[in-house]
Amino acid sequence: MRRILPAVGLFFLAPLVAEFLLGNMSITMLGTLIVLAPMYGGGALLIREVVRRNDRGWPTIITLGLAFGILEEAFMTQSLFNPDYLGMNLHLLDPAYIPALGIGGWWTVFVLMLHSVWSISVPIALTESCVPERSTKPWLGRIGLLVVAVLFVLATISITSFSIKQDRVHFVASMTQFVSAAVICLVVIVFAFRLPKPAEGRAPGAVPNAWLVGLISLAAGSVFLVVPNRWAWSAVMIYITVCAGMIGAAVAWSQRSSWGGLHRLALAGGAALAYAWHAFVQNPSVGRAGTINRIGNVVFAAGAVILLFVAARRNRARQESAKVMSA
Repeated sequence: MRRILPAVGLFFLAPLVAEFLLGNMSITMLGTLIVLAPMYGGGALLIREVVRRNDRGWPTIITLGLAFGILEEAFMTQSLFNPDYLGMNLHLLDPAYIPALGIGGWWTVFVLMLHSVWSISVPIALTESCVPERSTKPWLGRIGLLVVAVLFVLATISITSFSIKQDRVHFVASMTQFVSAAVICLVVIVFAFRLPKPAEGRAPGAVPNAWLVGLISLAAGSVFLVVPNRWAWSAVMIYITVCAGMIGAAVAWSQRSSWGGLHRLALAGGAALAYAWHAFVQNPSVGRAGTINRIGNVVFAAGAVILLFVAARRNRARQESAKVMSA
């Protein structure tokens, strides 16, 4: 049982980060984990296991996270195409609307980056940081992988059905939109596995202190979350600039010999804390607002801090052990 504990942890951590730490769902909605865990957690686990079994690295994880976002928002919820998702009157497609495609430029970029970074990559990084000695090894056998895959498929069917039934007009995207999204999703998946594998050796060179890496990640995540959607295409350009800058910096730093587990944890931790503080300035899209919701924000934020503390201690212990072994 202990061998699969990291997999179980990721299974539940992914939806907790994606919806509850973000503040998109109130703590009163924790019961929805019965569906959200197989969907978010199942997706994150499948991506993580496939990547680690094929000796791939973080660029592949992040890219497959983008494919997951397309699958969820184009097919399961159809929010990329629905002008009034679930009748919530959010006007998600209005900023930077592209009539020829029937999508909103702002919402498409915003939500797909949310999934790629926060729904998939951050939970994987946090969970792997809690077990640094097994961070690049598979956690599941073939049977476990099959069970997760079945749960993921069932969850996607359930969420898709729920989204259509709950929508006031039972919105269904056009065949052209579905086919286009499927083709793009497949291209992204193929591209993910065409990315180079992690290099065996690393070049000498210094990298920023882990605390500074965390602060940079927190600042970048915060900027991403506070840019108002009314800025439309300007907001889209800011999103792309922030993400490109962080990816470029992370790739450059990770190729240096002084880069380690604490730095990876700092990147994920800064992003997670951006979600944590931002939850206090927004009302949940699902569930009750008010005192109970704010108590939930405190609970999830405290849980994130505790998780970061535990992961940091384990990574420091592993570093100290490695120094003793090499002495």
